[in-house]
Amino acid sequence: MDLSPSEEERGLAEAARRFVRKEIVPIAERMDREDYFPRDVFRRLGEQGFLGITIPEAYGGIGQSYVAQALILEEIARASPALALSVGAHANLFADNLCRNGTDAQRERFLPSVVRGEAIGALALTEPNAGSDAVSVRTHARRDGEHFVLNGTKQFITNGPVADLLLVYAKTAPERGSRGISAFVVSRDDPGFSVARSLDKMGMRGSPTGELALQDVRLPADRLVGVENEGVRVMMSGLNIERAVLSAIPIGIMGECLDRSVEYARQREQFGRKIGEFELIQGKLADMYAQLEASRYLLYAALETVAKSPERMGPAAAALTFASEASTRVALDAIQIHGGYGYMRDLPLERLARDAKLLEIGAGTSEIRRLLVARELLGPGF
Repeated sequence: MDLSPSEEERGLAEAARRFVRKEIVPIAERMDREDYFPRDVFRRLGEQGFLGITIPEAYGGIGQSYVAQALILEEIARASPALALSVGAHANLFADNLCRNGTDAQRERFLPSVVRGEAIGALALTEPNAGSDAVSVRTHARRDGEHFVLNGTKQFITNGPVADLLLVYAKTAPERGSRGISAFVVSRDDPGFSVARSLDKMGMRGSPTGELALQDVRLPADRLVGVENEGVRVMMSGLNIERAVLSAIPIGIMGECLDRSVEYARQREQFGRKIGEFELIQGKLADMYAQLEASRYLLYAALETVAKSPERMGPAAAALTFASEASTRVALDAIQIHGGYGYMRDLPLERLARDAKLLEIGAGTSEIRRLLVARELLGPGF
């Protein structure tokens, strides 16, 4: 199995790296400090083609692989994991999901503006009482002739406060449990939709997160994505690909932390020696490198699996679990290597550590992901 990116994929990553240095590095600290979402930079990401990596050219994308999408998220995450998270929610959770499961009419209507960054996309699944237990959503959609009427509340929605289009999950047949869920495209302009509040987070600041309310939101039947009552298939395949692709964000965090730590260890002197000469520092650097490279290969293996067998959840769950937990450790080790300087907000290391922690919680917690891996190993009946 060749897990190396292609020449074209590496070229896209290099283009993203140049964009990040010019456009994102200068605003990353402001995003965190002010919880500021740079909509203008988001549009420029669209102009460069970075928001439609996996979307076919017919809808404005470039029709590339999940590997290419992950590489671009990794580059963005080195400067701003928060912006990488918003890009992932927009490009993968909304656009790629709609592209795979929507009708031709839905793709033609919604995808071009999303790919250009003119409209911002989001996935609205989590609810106050339905987090890791995603299929227990209480938002419901009632049939009314050629329309559906949606009522409910969504919580912790990435991009929610700024989203123009959302993929919303609701129960269309509550008595059927997980076999009664459907997916819909909801616009922020639909009467009855509102942002109840924006949420103030420990990390990933600048990636807007919100609580959303749907009160008698009346949608035409052509907003239904996929087959009525079969939305759990849309949901699970989307979550699986999400976990694989978003594993690139902790990899970006680790890459930045390692590069900064190596450079600092080469320059910083204590007791008349470069700190890189001390074996305890060398041990930390070696462990950081090993965790980064192991995470990278788990990511590539997971991306290959979801491209060929999207129903297999184990590899993606393992990749995100390992990479997210490793990124928290690596960020904290980077702070330790930098000593007092690492603890200051003059460097991005404390921000990267705060951002890393979310990745152990979002897209299913580490605990839930471990269950998915174990159940796939054990087989039916577990």
